[in-house]
Amino acid sequence: MNKIVLHGRKIHGGSAEGEALVTRNSLGGYGTFDLDTGNVIDVNHDLFGKNVKGKILVFRTAQGSSAWTIAYQALRFADQSPAGYIIKENNPQTALGAVVARRPAITDIDRDPTEVISTGDWVKIDADGGIIEITPSRPGQKKRLTDP
Repeated sequence: MNKIVLHGRKIHGGSAEGEALVTRNSLGGYGTFDLDTGNVIDVNHDLFGKNVKGKILVFRTAQGSSAWTIAYQALRFADQSPAGYIIKENNPQTALGAVVARRPAITDIDRDPTEVISTGDWVKIDADGGIIEITPSRPGQKKRLTDP
């Protein structure tokens, strides 16, 4: 199976791997998650009903106020947080959120991660090196940009 490698910039260091959970939408803080279970409870979000625990969360950016970070820290305290973050557009909420959640996070990626990564793909993050390695879960399901 062909692996795809993306390169980006570290927001918060470390490494993680897990199944990708991808949305092309922004993510909010409070009101987006059940902080006790890690389930997405925002009925207007395309991830409604999905669970973020242990996933590599791939999303566009954060929406909302600086309280966004409190929700992500609360997920960590409840042992319900994602394993890592891949963020298309960094902003103060996502940067601080990754730090307080103590999870590896990468941004400024050489290709749009919400286009290259699909939910269910296996993803490894080396945030310190700025490397994302993707193993597609369903090869051939859709056209992908692959490395030479």
